[in-house]
Amino acid sequence: MNFHAIRAIYLFEMARTWRTLLQSIASPVISTSLYFVVFGSAIGSRMVEIDGISYGAFIIPGLIMLMLLNESISNASFGIYMPRFSGTIYEVLSAPVSYVEIVTGYVGAAASKSIILGLLILATARLFVDFHIAHPVWMVTFLVLTAVTFSLFGFIIGVWADGFEKLQIIPMMIITPLTFLGGTFYSVNMLPPVWQTITLFNPVVYLISGFRWSFYGVADVNVGISLGMTVLFMVLCVGGIHWIFKTGYRLKN
Repeated sequence: MNFHAIRAIYLFEMARTWRTLLQSIASPVISTSLYFVVFGSAIGSRMVEIDGISYGAFIIPGLIMLMLLNESISNASFGIYMPRFSGTIYEVLSAPVSYVEIVTGYVGAAASKSIILGLLILATARLFVDFHIAHPVWMVTFLVLTAVTFSLFGFIIGVWADGFEKLQIIPMMIITPLTFLGGTFYSVNMLPPVWQTITLFNPVVYLISGFRWSFYGVADVNVGISLGMTVLFMVLCVGGIHWIFKTGYRLKN
């Protein structure tokens, strides 16, 4: 394992974050904080509790997951797309570095950014809403697993995209709607039986449910299933990346 190569790619990607703090860190934190102000403090104070949890506290895991999914995908997809766009990908591919080391560097940096953002938003939420974390170890586990999984997914999108527009299609047109419909602002158990069944086909439900369980010990689906779905999606993403490097699919375009 060439740790020097991994470190070089990782530090290069992280340095881009520190150069664009307003866009990379401040903007997601501020935009998510607006949800806490509106739904947590303003509207949440007038709504009934859900599963014995105040509404403002109930939506915190879902909002963090909303940010985590979008930022993980965006960071990883942009990180690999720019070398392809500028042509510097040839330098990476011609270096004595395996694809495992390349992916570890890019995905590791993207996941690190998302985890930092998630923790910052969690700390920011404390300013607006009172909440507790029942299972902090599992909370960190779900946070890291989700960040890594969707950073891997973002890497695949960055290779697939042949223009800047395509980088935003899946996060904006697919991930965000699925997150809003996956129990971010409500419990799946509040839906009619038919819609509860339909909602279970939404994979984001399992991510939000497991993450919320780590906070309050309540979940819409079994926490074991949530963890299993996250790991399954990670395995599928790893398989997709292996196929990309094995076939050379669009890496040099």
